[in-house]
Amino acid sequence: MHSNLRDVIPDPRVSSQNAHVNGRNYREFSEKEMEREVNEFLTIPTYQLDYILGVPGNHSFKATMFLIHGWPDLSIGWRNQVPLLLDLGLRVVCPDIMGYGGTNAEKGKDAPRVPLDDMYMYGFKRAADDIKELARQLGAPKIILGGHDWGGAIVYRVALWHPDLVTHLFSICTPYIAPSKEYLSIEELVKTKLPNFTYQLQLASPELENAIQSRDQMRQFLNAMYGGRGPNKEVGFDVFRGVFLDNLPILKQTRLLNERELDYYADEYARHGLHGTLNWYRNREQNFNDEKGLEKATIDVPILFIQAIRDSALPPTMAVNMGKHLSKLTRRQVNADHWALWEAPEQVNSFIKEWLETAVFGTKSSL
Repeated sequence: MHSNLRDVIPDPRVSSQNAHVNGRNYREFSEKEMEREVNEFLTIPTYQLDYILGVPGNHSFKATMFLIHGWPDLSIGWRNQVPLLLDLGLRVVCPDIMGYGGTNAEKGKDAPRVPLDDMYMYGFKRAADDIKELARQLGAPKIILGGHDWGGAIVYRVALWHPDLVTHLFSICTPYIAPSKEYLSIEELVKTKLPNFTYQLQLASPELENAIQSRDQMRQFLNAMYGGRGPNKEVGFDVFRGVFLDNLPILKQTRLLNERELDYYADEYARHGLHGTLNWYRNREQNFNDEKGLEKATIDVPILFIQAIRDSALPPTMAVNMGKHLSKLTRRQVNADHWALWEAPEQVNSFIKEWLETAVFGTKSSL
């Protein structure tokens, strides 16, 4: 039995929803795919995007905000922010991105598996197009965006691919990295520029998805990623070595999540395993090729960047030069690690609220 959304977001204004955003009526299939369907009598799969929808109690809202999660997270990663945003008069949409939660499947089908399916399914361009389509279905020609981890990388790309859609955006932990004119594999990137991404070599390999398959294993793994510690301060993850599989069974429960929350994550991840979520660490070449079609690398909408100063995966040094590509950048810092949304929710929320009241709404809110 899967945990209920009410177990983790006990707010009557919030509900679970889904939409079809990449089926026949939205995505145009390639000639190769159509030929495969005709010759092999296959049906091209339609995938379902699950999302959390929050609407203010009076059903009236000032704007629509999309919040995009990262790895290993879900839409409920924003559970500490959604009530505040509803109180401020925003309609809030938190999708599970491709490979996560209910977006993995429709009617029991699994997530797109690579290399059997195109890595395009896990690219930034595809994510940006899906967000635009979901906004259209919800009647939102303009949206505000927020992101964390991979979600932060995605929201910047949405603004690049669909500048007419995005009015404002914010990112927690994730700095802006402009599209590159030169392709670097993850191996080359780790060796030459970002040794703090060494863990991504493990994530891009089959090791984790082969080793972590049962629901109990998934719970131990997630507990490690969320900061669980052993009796002698053993850790389950390090950016320079990845996941310590042998340590997972001895780790005590993280202090960042309660039992219900950790159970919810374990249930959702156990539905389809890690393969889809880890494809986000295998998409560098796909993104590089897609981004050859971008017209510019600068973003002109107001942006709030909240740096977690103890984030070892995305350290402050990565954000030093991001301002040269962002003309309306506001910076803030929190004394937290990568899970700043949960470790320092009050401070994160205060920065978001301040920015909304000034940069977005232009005046102090009376809410």
